[in-house]
Amino acid sequence: MNQFKELQVKEFQYNPFDLIGNEWMFISAVKEGKVNTLTASWGGFGVMWNRNVVFVFIRQSRFTKEFVDAADSFSLTFFDTEKYREIMTQLGTESGRKESKMQKAGITVEQVDGVPYFKEAKLVVICRKMSRHHLSSEGFIDETVEPQWYADKDYHEMYIGEVVKIFEKENE
Repeated sequence: MNQFKELQVKEFQYNPFDLIGNEWMFISAVKEGKVNTLTASWGGFGVMWNRNVVFVFIRQSRFTKEFVDAADSFSLTFFDTEKYREIMTQLGTESGRKESKMQKAGITVEQVDGVPYFKEAKLVVICRKMSRHHLSSEGFIDETVEPQWYADKDYHEMYIGEVVKIFEKENE
């Protein structure tokens, strides 16, 4: 992490709505020595159980879900959107079941404390997995959500992770 400086939570100066919803993120984890990631634009930052947390959503069908389920920790990696949008789109539509999509995309996987992140990132959030919750039709109060987002019944799992470390790329 020699290109990054560690931030304290109080130094975090990013707008989470823009960071997640517009710039997107990679959710990454390790399983049996292999790394997988997915592109996500749903989630948030907050406080739960008196801890600084993130919450992210992963569909049941996603290969990366197996990695997050198997790991104790995961990372959220954010990039310079203009420079990496094409790669983020590509990795959001391709599966890593048959090949290393990160290697194919030409991005560099590194690890801190056994948790994967990408050398090319501008911001890395390391999270300790705390809980997982299954979304289902019984939980939807707004009747438009399920037909719009879950017509195929491929529901998301919500993961809550404690923010353990935050790293920001130093000015080059």
